[in-house]
Amino acid sequence: MSEIIYEVADPVATVTLNRPERLNAFTRDMLVDLRAAFDAAAVDPDVVGVVIAGNGRGFCAGLDAEALRAVAGSGEVADPPPGERKGLFSYLTQIPKPVIAAVNGVAAGGGYVLATMADIRFGGPQARFTTVFSKRGIIGEHGVTWTTPRLVGTGRALDLLWTSRMVDAVEAERIGLLEYLVDDDPVVAAQDYIRTLAGTVSPQTMADNKRMVWEHAGMGLDDSLDDMWEVLRTQFGRPDVAEGAASFLEKRPPEFPRLQ
Repeated sequence: MSEIIYEVADPVATVTLNRPERLNAFTRDMLVDLRAAFDAAAVDPDVVGVVIAGNGRGFCAGLDAEALRAVAGSGEVADPPPGERKGLFSYLTQIPKPVIAAVNGVAAGGGYVLATMADIRFGGPQARFTTVFSKRGIIGEHGVTWTTPRLVGTGRALDLLWTSRMVDAVEAERIGLLEYLVDDDPVVAAQDYIRTLAGTVSPQTMADNKRMVWEHAGMGLDDSLDDMWEVLRTQFGRPDVAEGAASFLEKRPPEFPRLQ
């Protein structure tokens, strides 16, 4: 994994894009390594949540210029492998653990896709976002026409996709691209957020809530309530509920089991 850095310090896995001289622009090898890192984090009981960050002054500038030239010159789009979703990084929504994007600089194109496919976004003062696709003659690809309206609303989503304008950190928080705008290092803030989750809430409940939030976005209310009810029935057969009640009554921090 020469183009990313993967580190685990219980309870946090940190995945760092590591091409700072190119604003962490994606190569094909980098995309493969990212998938491997997230797959490893998903099954590691030492990992409660994952932080994705960029090394240097950028989060991610999208696809590397050479790779973009090759794709544009081919005149066709390659289908994903059998069984894989068509959207780049859409697999993040299926990882049963929080995925937090720590945006320290520009998130453009594919970097914008990566940030918006995360569950939550932290940003520092230098965080910036641009869809960029329309300026390359490309539609909003890889799911951003699905994620962006859910984050900022229909009108703002169309504005961002039509204009490909740059959004600074203050505006990003105001319109909903950032959940947390912090004065210091967003990576540290995101890691602290996961440490707080690990010490206070149930990992299994987080996994259930994550799945339901992402999947219920495509359901009607009655179907989502039916799904919720089935999860609720299962939940009361787990140790988490008993531990949650016991820790409250005993006035101590809970000790919830990790995901295996």
